[in-house]
Amino acid sequence: MHGLAGRDLASRSPHRNAVIVSLRHPCYVWPMTGANGLSDEFPRAETVDDFVRNVASVRARIAAAAHRVGRDPAEVRLLPVSKTVPEDRLRLAVEAGLHLLGENRVQEATRKYHAMKDLDVEWSIIGNLQTNKARDVAAYAAEFQALDRLRVAEVLNRRLEAAGRTLPVFVQVNTSNEPQKYGIQPDELPEFLAALGQYPTLKVQGLMTLAIFSSDAQRVRECFIVLRTLRDRMRYEAPELIGPGELSMGMSGDFEIAVEEGSTVVRVGQAIFGARSTPDSHYWPGMA
Repeated sequence: MHGLAGRDLASRSPHRNAVIVSLRHPCYVWPMTGANGLSDEFPRAETVDDFVRNVASVRARIAAAAHRVGRDPAEVRLLPVSKTVPEDRLRLAVEAGLHLLGENRVQEATRKYHAMKDLDVEWSIIGNLQTNKARDVAAYAAEFQALDRLRVAEVLNRRLEAAGRTLPVFVQVNTSNEPQKYGIQPDELPEFLAALGQYPTLKVQGLMTLAIFSSDAQRVRECFIVLRTLRDRMRYEAPELIGPGELSMGMSGDFEIAVEEGSTVVRVGQAIFGARSTPDSHYWPGMA
């Protein structure tokens, strides 16, 4: 390892002593599952009122986490993740006020996009993108949060030019240093961001990361500190490359820690829609 990945990063969290972070340590905090294999913490939303209640609960937790470190909760965008959720329940979610939904798999997102064209809803692609699916993303996606290959950037840029569109994108970084995970290595970030300048339709918004399952909250926190430190360094060294410098980090099991460490986008699925029977490994490599 070399560059940022080969040394410890020191970063000061708000209202907190400096924390030394090693990129060699992966990081996640998730609730235990019940007898049915689903998390008892994530009740299934079946009605508009259920969705309203679940979203209000998540927003309250975001606000509490933000206040703990002196942040304004309005700085944090909630992205509901609707993977595996069928159309009938998504229509209730939209009725409850959810108008931007995140999907991991382009094929699933495309199906839902066509089926729900009659509704005021947009789609964020947050999972790995194969080049043969770039045409679909260029056609309808509101944003793409998992850019980690220049070949994908090249094809996506070409498709976007043909469609006459631009697309907000996040660069995915592998902060846990797991070989099975998507995302560029931290020390590759400056060069990768510089190379994206040749693709004018891609509008960099910031960085995204996905940590690993762990009951160790400190290891979770370390991953988020790594991403924030990378963002801060890019703001100092090459601010023109990082755009607004958003940080998309935190999911249902750890978004409060992410907010404490500076997240501006939390990707929350089960805490809003209810526990999934499909394992996360179906969507994210390396997850149980």
